[in-house]
Amino acid sequence: MSAKPLHCPICKKPVDPSSNDAPFCSDRCRLIDLGKWASGDYRVSSPILDPELLEEVEEAQLHAERRRAGHDKD
Repeated sequence: MSAKPLHCPICKKPVDPSSNDAPFCSDRCRLIDLGKWASGDYRVSSPILDPELLEEVEEAQLHAERRRAGHDKD
């Protein structure tokens, strides 16, 4: 049984699992991934169980979407 090939999560090129850059194909892709974490493109979240907090979060997200779309001029 052969192992499933490893692919770079950024550019999808095949990656040698023994490479120092694994799971990335290069230092460039590693830095791109780090930048995505730093800029907030990636998030680790957990479910919100408090209904009042959930409502506040949803309102904040809606407000942010409207500002990005240029509908809300604060």
